[in-house]
Amino acid sequence: MFWEIERKSIFLKKIYNICCSNKINMLLSNFSKFILETGTDEAGRGCLAGPVTAAAVILSPTLSKGERAKTDTIKFLLEQLNDSKQLSEKTREKLRPIIESQAISFAVTHLHPNEIDEINILNASMKGMQECILKLNLTPEFIIVDGNRLLNAKLGLKTTFGKQFSKTEIELLKSIPNQSIVKGDSKYMSIAAASVLAKTYRDEYMNVIHEEFPMYNWKQNKGYPTKEHREAIRKYGVTKYHRMTFRLLPEQLKLDI
Repeated sequence: MFWEIERKSIFLKKIYNICCSNKINMLLSNFSKFILETGTDEAGRGCLAGPVTAAAVILSPTLSKGERAKTDTIKFLLEQLNDSKQLSEKTREKLRPIIESQAISFAVTHLHPNEIDEINILNASMKGMQECILKLNLTPEFIIVDGNRLLNAKLGLKTTFGKQFSKTEIELLKSIPNQSIVKGDSKYMSIAAASVLAKTYRDEYMNVIHEEFPMYNWKQNKGYPTKEHREAIRKYGVTKYHRMTFRLLPEQLKLDI
């Protein structure tokens, strides 16, 4: 029995190494049996400044099959697509227009600091993905969500800022079956594609507001809690783009607001 298990383990390792050496994408194209399956993800949850950005993507389940897979563009997508955190900035930027051109439908949403501060970052992340679903030009038949929380949790939160969901929109979101998948962005193509769009759109936004407040170097740190970013907060104070409910400095110092 032991040797049988050992042989299977060696065999699986060989298959994995062959796939890696040939750049075969290990991501799955579909979780459910539905054609219009949407993957959702977000970027920027841990940042001190800027929006949390969500994306939703519907890819064709036959994207990796047939003649389409023989084009250089599709090959690049299939070989390189992965969790955005595992990709270089250059690769993400190359993938973005390919994802957009090959998607059946896609949507991106920014939720800004005032809304994050009002409903907290977890709820804001989920609301952003919910908004993306409503923006799609096709109604999904099934939704897969990166993480451990179903997409239709906490629907219709009343907020001072941002979009207010109508009763019809809430009922629509409730009606679509969905599944949360831990580390889904490294398992399913549509979630990985959503992670790339969320990351690239958010980075683009941070590059724009960097020009308004260059002293925080958001073009480089994208609003994350780097030592440089926190030193700039200590020196210059906070801006309208900072999340005031976050611990902006390691010490509990009073900031000029």
